[in-house]
Amino acid sequence: MRNKKDKKTKKEAYLILHNVRSKHNVGSILRTADASGIGKVFLTGYTPAPVDRFGRKVKEISKSALGAENFVLWEKTKDLNRIIKKLKGEGVVLVAIEQSPNSVNYRKIKIKKPCAFIFGSETRGLSAQLLKRADLIAEIDMRGKKESLNISVAVGIALFQILKI
Repeated sequence: MRNKKDKKTKKEAYLILHNVRSKHNVGSILRTADASGIGKVFLTGYTPAPVDRFGRKVKEISKSALGAENFVLWEKTKDLNRIIKKLKGEGVVLVAIEQSPNSVNYRKIKIKKPCAFIFGSETRGLSAQLLKRADLIAEIDMRGKKESLNISVAVGIALFQILKI
């Protein structure tokens, strides 16, 4: 629950969801984006948007977003490269959240510039080619037997820790 007296200054931050297939995950992530002060969410590749091509609300996204899809700025595009080029041209730091030999622990990240967090497919994650374009790769350390978290959970953990919300 928000306490208006404790409201922190928001860092300029963006979220890129690339090839996320679950409409329920997209809705949950939009709620988290609202709660964490994300400036805009880019839905790239085959990631579904809150509104279909006919302008109708997507009920699965609306159900899990609980209205956040109406408050969070979002843009749907298949062209991830254009978004990355645009943001990097504006001096935005691109942070990939992914397991990788080149990753750093997400708890150790301190970003002072505007940043964009990129998350990939629930099953395949982000490609090696995309990871090369990132300025930083962060990984959420796992202590159990499973190797990964649900993407909507990972988004919440990463955003709240890295943005220090």
